[in-house]
Formats: sequence, structure tokens, C-alpha cells
Amino acid sequence: MGPSVDCDVITTASAARTAADATNVRAFTGLFRFVDLKRDPPDPALSQAAHLNEYFHHLFVPWRREKGRLIVACAEPSASRMSHIRGAYREPVFFATAGRNALLDAVETQYREKLSHDAVYALADAEPSLSANRTLTRGQAQLFFLFGLSVVAAALMWPLVTLAMAAGCLAAAYLANILFRTMLVWLGAAEIFDAPPAPAPIADPDLPLYTILVPLYQEANVLASLVAALRALDYPRDKLDIKLVVEADDEETRAAIRMLDFDPSFHIVVVPPSNPRTKPKACNYALPFARGEFIVIFDAEDRPEPDQLRKAVARFRSGPKDVGCLQARLNFYNRNENWLTRLFALDYALWFDFLLPGLDVLRVPMPLGGTSNHFRTDVLRKIHGWDSFNVTEDADLGIRLARLGHRATTLDSTTFEEATNRTGDWLKQRSRWLKGYMQTWLVHMRDPLALWRHAGTRGFFAFQLFIGGTFVSSLANPLMWLMFIASHALGITIFLGPFGEALARASLFSLIAGNVLFVYLAMLGPYRRGWLQLAPYGLIAPLYWLLISVAAYRAVWQLVRRPFHWDKTRHGVSHFKATAA
Repeated sequence: MGPSVDCDVITTASAARTAADATNVRAFTGLFRFVDLKRDPPDPALSQAAHLNEYFHHLFVPWRREKGRLIVACAEPSASRMSHIRGAYREPVFFATAGRNALLDAVETQYREKLSHDAVYALADAEPSLSANRTLTRGQAQLFFLFGLSVVAAALMWPLVTLAMAAGCLAAAYLANILFRTMLVWLGAAEIFDAPPAPAPIADPDLPLYTILVPLYQEANVLASLVAALRALDYPRDKLDIKLVVEADDEETRAAIRMLDFDPSFHIVVVPPSNPRTKPKACNYALPFARGEFIVIFDAEDRPEPDQLRKAVARFRSGPKDVGCLQARLNFYNRNENWLTRLFALDYALWFDFLLPGLDVLRVPMPLGGTSNHFRTDVLRKIHGWDSFNVTEDADLGIRLARLGHRATTLDSTTFEEATNRTGDWLKQRSRWLKGYMQTWLVHMRDPLALWRHAGTRGFFAFQLFIGGTFVSSLANPLMWLMFIASHALGITIFLGPFGEALARASLFSLIAGNVLFVYLAMLGPYRRGWLQLAPYGLIAPLYWLLISVAAYRAVWQLVRRPFHWDKTRHGVSHFKATAA
């Protein structure tokens, strides 16, 4: 029979039982021989899918029933672990030893189909309204159709008036987005001068087990440097649970993994083929294997500051319990490679050093970055992990955390990445990000009242301006320039009527003031890090925003034609050394 209660309500045994278990450990090899679970796999009739997290976390699985006795295979046995396992059963339990990775693999093999299904559909099954597996609901499709029909009808009957109204709405949305971001920078900058004191560090014996998930796909060329970066983390090796998550058909990366020597903190998780082929699906597949109290996601090219995990533990332990996620800052080690990487670094500096801290000050939902998100593992499981259909799963996850009563906040530690250094690769990456922001907006606006209720009034409007404003301003930017060229350079009258001149002036002000503010903010971005040599590149930021607009229109096309397609970003192409220096 299986466990009688879930792991959350299992109680430890009495002191007498613990003492007996200690004796059992000392005589362990005399009770049962070591079992090779590859040769003698567990009896599938003895385990239950409902207890997968229990098996993975406490490293055991019911193995055999012999002569009326239940024998449990257990890796890394200890008195407390054996006591915990016995407390889960209503019958006497006897133990056999097994290798840790062999045990994990045996459980995975038995439940691979369920793990694969849940990796794709756990959120869609539990909260279908919060999954991007449908781009538009029927109600949204009808609403957009009626809106489009109304605009076409108005354009046919009153073409110039309709054009003027559309231009005015674009200008207003454009200016609102700029002013909101300026306010966020002002709020985020205050943290530089009035930063709260850092929490006291946690002593090594009190540090918890920490899981690191690293999804890999076509990353053979950066694998060795990734492993070196993970080994450089200042955290006790016996308290690291590192999962290298690789696709089953990625033979090159799997071959590179086989060439490396790994210490016991590493575990390779192989994701079976299924669609959609996305990073969040791979993370979801690995999530049940996570044994740590906390969990962090790193990308293959990431170089986190060595003390980042320690800082995260200290923040979690000293902060309020509603903080479910800490977002570390991101930037690039190859920022000085070419004009694109310099502008990309300015973009990231503004985003992670000012805008996200500004959202944090406002205590509104925060879209996460794609890496270096530190979670309470139980919270991440509670919200059903990542949306495997959302290609910017991090942005969506930050909003879902807020909807379920949890908060994301920033962590004063940096992970350095490799900036995409080629325009074509950059466009693919940015298109995917913007497509994901569109998916996120569509998902959470399926029920605006529910979003308002859970995020609050301030959070609701911040969502519109930050998530919606990100892609709306990208789409509007070239239209604003076209209107400027048409009305002021070519003399075409766009704004008519008694308010025509006022609308024209307002649109011109939005364009000029918006671009001036954006240039100023871009030049301000590197201030926190002292990278003042990058500041002059902010003067050519308008060219960078035009590239973002190209990516935004590509994202719209992909949202219609290939909503779940994941454009893979190539890593290891920079000739700059992977270092944070």
C-alpha cells in the first residue's frame, strides 16, 4: 500500500522510533544488500503518482513486497529520513540501499508519461483561464472582431476623423508609457541612495538545500564553462541540488555531458520529446525532481555572482512570507563587443537596475527576467510552475504570482550573460520576448475584473502600462514617426476639426518629448554600475528602438502564425571571455 498521507502532513516518529532508526542505520548493510535499480526496478504496483514529490524529495521508492514485508529502496539513508518514511506508512517498513541518481531515474522511468503530460498541461488542466495554450478565447475573438469591424466602418464613413482619433490615441498611449517608465526610474533610483541594510548572512550549517535548474538545448559549446561557473558558487556542495535539463534528442549536448566528470550535487534530467518545444516545458519536467527549499533558474551562458544563493537565502529568511520570488539583476559580460551589445547593455541596465526596482517600490506585479529567478519551491509548485505555451514564461509567472497572493521583489546580485551580438539573432530573440508579452496580456485580460481584484487598482494599471505598454509603444513608435513625417515634412493634414491643431501639437510633443526622455533614461541606465563609458551610446538609442519595432511587428506575425514557436538564442558565439569583471 502507498503512503497514507501527503508529505505536508507527515509527522516525525517518536524519540524511541528515532533511536531505533539510528540502530537500523548502523546495521544497514547487514539488513539488506545494495539494490541495483537499473537491473531490479521497483514494483510499479507499490507506488502512487500522487506521491512523486515525496519520492523525489526524500529519495525513496517502494521496491518489493517479500514475505509480507514492504521493502523500501532509499538513497542516502539517515535516521531522520528513515523515520520520516516509516511515518508515511501504516505498516512496518524495511529498507534497502540504492544509488541516488539510479533511484531518481527509476522513479522517472516509471512515471515518465505522467511527468511529460504534467510538464505541458499542469497549468492548463488546473487553471485553463491562465494558460496561453489558446491565443484568444472565443469572447476575446468576438470582441476584437467587433472592434475591428467598428474601426473599418468608421474609416469608411469618416476617414480623416477616424485617422485623427487613432493618431491621438496612439500619441496618448505612447506618452503614458514614457511617463510611467520615467516615474519607475525615479522610484528605482531612490534605492541607490536609500538602500535597506543587507540581511545578516546565514551560517553554513543553517543553509538549506538549494535546487538549481539549468535548461539546456544545443549548448554543447558552453557546457564546460557553465559547469565551472556553477562550481564557483559560494555555497556548500552537499547542499546543492543541480539539475542539468537536456532534451532527449539533443545528442550533441548529451554527448558533451558524458565527457564531463560531475560531483554528486549534479543530476541529469532528460526531457522526452513532446510539443511545444519550449524552455518552460523543460523546466516543468524537471520541477518534480527539485529537492531544495528554494529553487533558481540559470541559463547555459549565465555567470552568477558567487554569493548570489547566500544572498537569496538571507533575503527569503528575513523578508515577509508573501515574497515568493527574488529576481536578480541581469547584464552582460560582453557588453563592449559592438554597438548592438552596448545598446543591449543599456537596455538591460535600465530594465533591471531601475524599472524593476521601481515596480518593486510600487508593490505591483513584476514581470520576471528569463533567468536568475529564485523561488520558494513550494510556492512554485502551488502555482503549477511555468506556462509551457508562453514563450516569455517569466513575464507571465510574475503576474500569476501576484494573482495568487505572492510577491516578486528584486535581489541585489547580478548574473552576467552573453549579449546577442548579431542583428538577426537579436531580432529573433526580441520577437520571442514581445510575442510572450502579447500572450501574457491576452491571457490575463481574459477576465479583467479578476485581474483587478487580485492585483488591485494600482497593479491593474501598472500591468496595462508595463506589459501592454511594452509592445504597444514598440508598435506605435514607427507610426508616430510616419505621422510626423507626413504632417510636418510632407504637409499632409491629418488632424482636422476645432481640436485638430491641439491634437497635432500633442502628437508632436509626445514624439519629441518621448524620444528625448527615452534617450535620457538610456544614458542614465549605466549610472548604477559605473559604466559611464556606455552612456554616449544612449544618443543613438532611437535606432535601437526602431529595431525593437521591427521585432514587434515580427512578433505579431508569429503570434498569428506560430504562437508557440521558440526561436532558439545561440550562445557561445562571442569572443569575449565569460567573466563578470
